Amino acid sequence: MDIQTLLKNTSRSLYLSVQALPGSMRPAFGIAYLLCRYADTIADTSILPAERRLYWIERFPQILTEQQPAEIAQLAKEISGSSENPYEIELIKNLPPCLSLLNTISPKQRELIMEVVHAVCEGMRVDLTTFPDEKAPVPHAFETAADLEHYCGLMGGAPGRFWSRLIYHTAPIALPEEEFCDMGRRIGDALQIVNILRDLPKDLRLGRCYFPLTDLKQAGLTPADLLNHASSPRFEPVKRKWLAWGLANLRHGKAYFRLLPKTQPGQRAAVAWPILWTADTFFKVYQTPDLLDPAKRVKISRGVIYRTMLLTPFFLFSNAVFGKWLDHKLQKFN
Repeated sequence: MDIQTLLKNTSRSLYLSVQALPGSMRPAFGIAYLLCRYADTIADTSILPAERRLYWIERFPQILTEQQPAEIAQLAKEISGSSENPYEIELIKNLPPCLSLLNTISPKQRELIMEVVHAVCEGMRVDLTTFPDEKAPVPHAFETAADLEHYCGLMGGAPGRFWSRLIYHTAPIALPEEEFCDMGRRIGDALQIVNILRDLPKDLRLGRCYFPLTDLKQAGLTPADLLNHASSPRFEPVKRKWLAWGLANLRHGKAYFRLLPKTQPGQRAAVAWPILWTADTFFKVYQTPDLLDPAKRVKISRGVIYRTMLLTPFFLFSNAVFGKWLDHKLQKFN
């Protein structure tokens, strides 16, 4: 299976964003996503004990650097059969072609890819050491808000910085690089916290409670209480706190978009789409009173995704129109 098909099958919405990118960014962004997705497959496989998954996650960045065929084959052998998703099965078998593409990318972009892979693998190490027992009757939780913010920084903020550095090295940005990348980190944090909010019931049943004990205690809750969706009303203050944190980070999207040159319309579209879709997902979470109910799936529709793409020409070259549209989405929470 070729890399483009692999990317399309593993994440359709991200594939659409990648296709809009300038050619100088597209291969690096696509291969970085596939490598992080491969690491995610290792971390989530149920056929290996947590300690073996931890070994492979800690080893994974070195595997990408050393590229020893025997070790790559051993990894694929150990995690084969870990997924019922046919596209993940293909991804497991196709690490060598991914590495072949990685080897064709410029040294600077390859360095950025390895930075983000290291960060995401560190986030997965946190998962595997904080929540080692997926069959535990009671979920384990982070201790403090700082723990959750750090985790979001690894799993969302680091990809946001990676994305920003790619842009900075391929387009003129009228801001110092670190300031621009910090904005990208904040947007990445927002994308990660919305994923944690919407996946809450599923994660709880895997023994994972990302919301800190300090917040739960203040709401009169324990991690075990969250397994009962009747606790949703009491969880609402915790939900609202982290919604507010995510929205505050996402608001940086307006200034970030304004910095992107209008001579790079594909780049602007690829940035605008996930920001707008994340705002829509935040609102779905906000509107869901029983977020703890595993029968409820919080997800924006394909119609919303394609409608945003259809309306792209109306905001692509206008910072004011994009800003007003994003403001309109965010004002719904007031």
